[in-house]
Amino acid sequence: MNTIDISNDELQLYYTKISKNIIRLRKEKGISQLNLATSIGHTSATFFGKAEILSEGKHFNLEHLYKIAIALNVDISEFFVGIETKDILKG
Repeated sequence: MNTIDISNDELQLYYTKISKNIIRLRKEKGISQLNLATSIGHTSATFFGKAEILSEGKHFNLEHLYKIAIALNVDISEFFVGIETKDILKG
């Protein structure tokens, strides 16, 4: 199996695209950061807001994405729209 080499810039772009998709879907549903944050188990919108804009190195993990998909009533794949994976065989 080949070693997968992903730069910090590529990873940051990945997180950015996911965050933008979450923001878009949340706004389309008319749900505030606070309401969505509390629905997935956070007591304030602080973490959620930071994760949406990738502040202080915060980002959503798989558990967050799963819970957000349920709360927004969307397929989790919606968070990955516009993301293309690297072709690791080309190296």
